[in-house]
Amino acid sequence: MRKINTNISLDPNLKKDATKLFSGFGLDFSTAISLFLAQSVREKRIPFEIKMDVPNKETMAALREYPEMKTNKKKYKRYGSFKEILKEV
Repeated sequence: MRKINTNISLDPNLKKDATKLFSGFGLDFSTAISLFLAQSVREKRIPFEIKMDVPNKETMAALREYPEMKTNKKKYKRYGSFKEILKEV
């Protein structure tokens, strides 16, 4: 099968980490990408689930509280630095 060269832009650390991972499977980077593309075409979809991380209940409660905190700043303690927060914890 004839092959062509394709250029893609990647974060250098992502490529380094992926290359290391693929190497552990005995694959070079190009072969691993080709496998991904072939599987995508075969399945007519991205061959893995893509989803957004859903915040846990505590994080959701904090996000709901934020507008109140911003509106009524005097009701909430303020800190000048992260060190100051840690002293209180």
